Amino acid sequence: MRLTVIGTGYLGAVHAACMAGIGHDVLGVDVDAEKITALAEGRPPFYEPGFDDVLTQALASGRLRFSTSLRDAALHGEVHFICVGTPQQAGSQAADLRYVNAVVEGLAPHLPASCLVVGKSTVPVGTTERLTTLIAGLAPVGVRAEVAWNPEFLREGFAVEDTLRPDRLVAGVTSPEADETLCRVYAPMLEAGVPYISTDPNTAELVKVAANSFLATKISFINAMAEVCDAAGADVVTLADALGHDARIGRRFLNAGLGFGGGCLPKDIRAFIARAQELGVGSAVAFLDQVDEINERQRTRTVALARQMVGGDLTGRRVAVLGATFKPNSDDVRDSPALAVATALHRQGSEVRVHDPEGTANARLAHPELRYSSDLVTACQGAEIVLHLTEWGQYRDVDPVKLARVVRKPVLVDGRNALPHDTWRAAGWMVRALGRPASTARAGEPLRATIASMAAEPDRSAAMAPALPSGKE
Repeated sequence: MRLTVIGTGYLGAVHAACMAGIGHDVLGVDVDAEKITALAEGRPPFYEPGFDDVLTQALASGRLRFSTSLRDAALHGEVHFICVGTPQQAGSQAADLRYVNAVVEGLAPHLPASCLVVGKSTVPVGTTERLTTLIAGLAPVGVRAEVAWNPEFLREGFAVEDTLRPDRLVAGVTSPEADETLCRVYAPMLEAGVPYISTDPNTAELVKVAANSFLATKISFINAMAEVCDAAGADVVTLADALGHDARIGRRFLNAGLGFGGGCLPKDIRAFIARAQELGVGSAVAFLDQVDEINERQRTRTVALARQMVGGDLTGRRVAVLGATFKPNSDDVRDSPALAVATALHRQGSEVRVHDPEGTANARLAHPELRYSSDLVTACQGAEIVLHLTEWGQYRDVDPVKLARVVRKPVLVDGRNALPHDTWRAAGWMVRALGRPASTARAGEPLRATIASMAAEPDRSAAMAPALPSGKE
């Protein structure tokens, strides 16, 4: 089939290359000419495991091309996938649909024949209905340009796998013809046994935000339990293991730590809250405000724990931060909990050095005030405390004995509860993590006191700026 994919970020670029890989004739479109040039030359503009090979093969097959023209897209495609971002509106919890609207308004006037416009972006429920009316009024073919919604469920770091072998496909359609078209698009997946759920557009739009809300709730639940464990002197990892044996609950995503971030979960649950309020059912999802608050609080609690472990004052302390991306196997630093903690430490006067295997360039653009090291050992050189904040595999493989030789003090905060604490302690490290008992007395009350004192203090980063070394590594 002739497909267009409009928007070539994580979602769109991977979708375009994978659709070409399974045999479709695909045109990828984006307003960013530099990104389009890079993709056309086989240079991924972001880090995603396995994507470079898929892109190279798709280009070599001749079935994948790129353009900056929506007119080209309209003339090429039988099916047009909308894959642009829906960020949070400035000053509001609601989703910003300007990019979705711009695609429709730019594409529709050029549509010469019957086609299917398929949204994959995460949008508020009711968007398909609104866009159907908009396209009908703008497109020369009128209502023969049908709209459907086919939400994406990609995990950064697994985007290729999730596109080619998804755990389900959801199609929100209003006609049998649209349903048949999407079945043709995804024929190889359906032949492989991937579940296909055909439903109305409103339900399809809700599936993605409901899934993200449930996942966020599960993560924040175990982080709330970590806070209780800190106050009670209990161990949240053992608690999670015990809960996970219950088949109704399961162990996945019950990993207490720094919490979630990225370009999806935080903004999606906020947009869901805003849309529910517009529909008059805000009270039904009011618990998501608490989910969001718990998640944000984990960042403050991690900073407080670090401060407590260096004696109550971070001013002038050299701090090594392991991780800048919001999750491993990605270079995405949007709403990264790791960077949020790093910048908070900097504001308290610390000399922060950040290491990340793939996200350093993006982190430096977002937070140039921090120091960055391309080498893990260099980042930890002379550190008085090391914070493990993104669970990259190479951090789990670090030899704590060797690392202890380069730090000033062997003190570790495991913000992801992912390192082998006994191994690190055996190597002479003092190790703490949220929700895990300290080697001495319970630490819940002192941590709360530290958080309270932090809130009352001024930003010290400006005063400390002259003390930071010049240049970048």
